[in-house]
Amino acid sequence: MIPLYHDFTGEAVLVFGGGGVGSRKAARFAAEARVVVVSPAFDERLRDLAAGGDGPGVELVRAAPDADAVREWVARVGPALVVAATDDAAINAAAEAAALDADLLVNRTDVSAADHSGGRGARSVVVPATVTDDPVRVALSTGGASPALAKALRERIEADIEGAGAMAELSGRLREELKDRGVPPEKRRAAIRRVVRSAGVWKGLQKGDTYGEKEAYSVIEEVLNR
Repeated sequence: MIPLYHDFTGEAVLVFGGGGVGSRKAARFAAEARVVVVSPAFDERLRDLAAGGDGPGVELVRAAPDADAVREWVARVGPALVVAATDDAAINAAAEAAALDADLLVNRTDVSAADHSGGRGARSVVVPATVTDDPVRVALSTGGASPALAKALRERIEADIEGAGAMAELSGRLREELKDRGVPPEKRRAAIRRVVRSAGVWKGLQKGDTYGEKEAYSVIEEVLNR
């Protein structure tokens, strides 16, 4: 499977299942998409998400749909993504089939990538664990083989990319500035590569953007004056 990023702005995500798995999936999309969760019961985190005011919102619908009703919900909500996260394999299979028949993306949480080998369609997706330091985002997946490993790796990566968001914004601004100054592409690339690899710039950013920027200009001038 090839990792891709998808923009869910203005889209809906339909989640079947209000337990722990459904709750985690809903939380994953709540900041960017309208999330509708259909389930006969909801865990505490989901109720808190629905009560909160962040993002487009989470709507909880108390219902226990059968296979036919699942299709009706898919047609009614018109989501970009269907998440099958119940503890009933038959309902999950029905949700998956309804989504694929409607040419929608689907994430079935009770079937791993390995179990889907040879039978996973192009619209059947995995929702990876993510680590974010805006605008930097790292996605990782174990193919469903080891959620515990995915969690451990995420915790490790969180420490590794601390400050990466500030570095991305700084290096982006500097790249545009060098371009406006008419610095040749080869020199420009060399300067920015040196900036993002500079321990001094990283340390400067920890003190504040001004310190990081000052260190970055020193690095850039060294490259440009060669």
